[in-house]
Formats: sequence, structure tokens, C-alpha cells
Amino acid sequence: MAAACCLGCGVAQGATVQVDVLDAAGKPLADAVVFLESAEASRQVRPLAGAEMAQEKRQFVPGVLVVPVGTEVRFPNQDSVRHHVYSFSPAKKFELKLYTGTPSNPVLFDRPGVVALGCNIHDQMVGWILVVATPHYARSAGAAGRAQIDNVPPGNYTLRAWHTRLPVGAPAHEQALTVPATGGAPVPVRVAGLQP
Repeated sequence: MAAACCLGCGVAQGATVQVDVLDAAGKPLADAVVFLESAEASRQVRPLAGAEMAQEKRQFVPGVLVVPVGTEVRFPNQDSVRHHVYSFSPAKKFELKLYTGTPSNPVLFDRPGVVALGCNIHDQMVGWILVVATPHYARSAGAAGRAQIDNVPPGNYTLRAWHTRLPVGAPAHEQALTVPATGGAPVPVRVAGLQP
């Protein structure tokens, strides 16, 4: 189903796409990740420099990190206790055995998908890295649940929306989206199947 998008115009490189992310009941959903995929977008992907998923106060910070395919992520431990970071996710399986400070080698995220993180020592520690095959992504912020993606070239895309409350292994919501050169309104996206 094709939808119109909101264009903030002004920038020669592309449009501004605004997405209103809603839950199944139609309420705004904060902290969702939205991203636009197309063959052209995948050719424009470049690794992100300086990406980090820290551990502070026995939590992953940020709780969700979005990175383009090919990005290396460092995992600095800023706690006074040691952590043992791991993932068994199909998109990236890895293990950083008990350590303090910052491991010398970053972890390369070379496949798109959701990577759930845990700590073998502290079971309450859960984090996510969403690896995307596009340079066009954003998170929905605040009570309005609106995400804004800038500099999107006109064209046809698959708009995907993902949230940590989706069941593990559940695909991101998807819908077709045409980004015109001018005009448009915010795109509503409803994400169903969220866990409490």
C-alpha cells in the first residue's frame, strides 16, 4: 500500500520524511525505529564512525543503537564491575568475555537485522543493535511518536518500523512508500503485536 510522506523541502539532496508511529490502538509510540529501504538506498550505505554501545550502571547505553551495515561498534565498560557481553542473534553472533575498560577490537556488524545483547553476569542487562541496509533511518521521539528522516531522494521505498516490544524474531512492520519531489503529509504507521 503506497502512502504519501511529509516533505520538509528546502534541501537540494532530498526530502524530509515524517513518520507518525502508532501502536495497534492508535496511540503514539516513542522509541520506534523507522527506516527506508530500496535498491538505491542500499548502494548509498556507509559505515558509521565512532559507534559505541557502553555499559553504565549495569545497563547498555544507549538501550537501542541503530547502525548501517558495515559499522564497527565498540563496547566500553564504564562500570567498576566486569561484564561479559554476548549475542546469539542470527544477524550477529559474538561474545566479549569478562572485561573492564574497552576491548581493543570493535565488533563488525556486517549483516542487516536485529541484534539482541545480553550480559552473562547481569541477567537484567538487555540492549539492541538494529543494523540497517540504508542511510535513511530515525527514531520516534517523545509523546508524539514522530520520527523524521532528512535528505531522502524521491523514489519508491519500503518503510519499515521496529520496536523493542516486538516479539524476538518478529519482522519489522513494513509498507510501501513513495517519496515525491514536493508536497505530502506525515505518514502514519501502525505497529501491531507489541508485547506489554
